[in-house]
Amino acid sequence: MKIGFIGLGIMGKPMVKNLLKAGHEILVFDIVQSHVDSVLEFGAKEASSPAEVAKECGLVITMLPNSPHVKTVVLGENGVLEGAKEGMILIDMSSIAPQASQEIAKACAEKRVKMLDAPVSGGEPKAVDGTLSIMVGGDKDLFERVKDILLTMGSSAVYCGKVGAGNTTKLANQVIVAANIAALSEALMLAKKSGVDPNLVFDAIQGGLAGSTVMNAKAPMMLSGNYQPGFKIDLHIKDLNNAIETGHTVGSPLPLTAAVMEMMINLRADGLGQEDHSAISKYYEKLTGSTIR
Repeated sequence: MKIGFIGLGIMGKPMVKNLLKAGHEILVFDIVQSHVDSVLEFGAKEASSPAEVAKECGLVITMLPNSPHVKTVVLGENGVLEGAKEGMILIDMSSIAPQASQEIAKACAEKRVKMLDAPVSGGEPKAVDGTLSIMVGGDKDLFERVKDILLTMGSSAVYCGKVGAGNTTKLANQVIVAANIAALSEALMLAKKSGVDPNLVFDAIQGGLAGSTVMNAKAPMMLSGNYQPGFKIDLHIKDLNNAIETGHTVGSPLPLTAAVMEMMINLRADGLGQEDHSAISKYYEKLTGSTIR
């Protein structure tokens, strides 16, 4: 199947490669030429604009940083809707505000384009090995039609409800991940300051009730001082900001989320926004003058 893919960043590139491995013909667009070049060598073809991608493909996937980027690519000049034919399917796999997904879906419907919001969780490692968790909002029958394609990029694709439900689910995921990383950082620093080896604490508790996928992924990074991004602090700030704005809109308080976001903003002010979100541990290192590793 010929699929258009727009957005070839840290997540988009490996997702395209997995689609290519599955035998799909992929037409790509990105404003950064080096990103495009990195997938052309694997067999992707290049388009000159989002409109051209939509004109040539019956299914278009977008994987972009935030709501304004998706709106520009889909609704703007030379955007997806400018080139789209009636019946085209748009799957936005970006992590954006649910309200933005609903706004974009409404514009798509006016052009008789069908849309799903399908953000992902798992970061770059799971994008590379094709085991992302995909959360989908939109028409359920449409979801069933494209589920097999989604599963070339992920190990699970779960229908969550109407358009915007995918991104609401992703925001819930990001709230839980952020709070887990902050609690993990706090706990490992407690161990270190108490004279107990944090490595041994991790070994002792990872199989118990406190154990989690977050702990297994992030504790080794904190303990080794490796903060190469699988998911950047800057991007997590974006997600938590969307969560807080959504919470304000629907009347759901998010005090823990706000506290962790302030930690991340402090780290960004220290020039750490491009590091992995496991670098929340550096916030506690800054407060205590000690290192976890």
